[in-house]
Amino acid sequence: MRTLCASTLIGEFFLIGFAGLVAMKDPDLSMGTVWAVSGVAMFLCVVLCGLVTRPGGVAFGWALQIALIASGFVVPTMFFMGAVFAALWWASVHYGRKIDEAKARFAAQAEASAPDAA
Repeated sequence: MRTLCASTLIGEFFLIGFAGLVAMKDPDLSMGTVWAVSGVAMFLCVVLCGLVTRPGGVAFGWALQIALIASGFVVPTMFFMGAVFAALWWASVHYGRKIDEAKARFAAQAEASAPDAA
């Protein structure tokens, strides 16, 4: 699960950076505000890559997805892109857990069928 979720989060890292560039063109927003918000969100993406398997990591990832969709109020394209990445996040969590379960099953089968070394 960690690999799939981290891949999605790194994609979001770049998406947030590009959305920050678009948001800079809004005359109502200062460059400092745009990059403070974008920088924090980008930093959270990277940190969450390492925390996704810890308790609450997936829930924190969902909060990031909601924030990404809500950023559409500043950059309207982000409504669509946020929804796309929320779907990718769901798929990463869902299929990542299935892959982890299959790996555990295969490891248990291999251990059970291995001849005793004693």
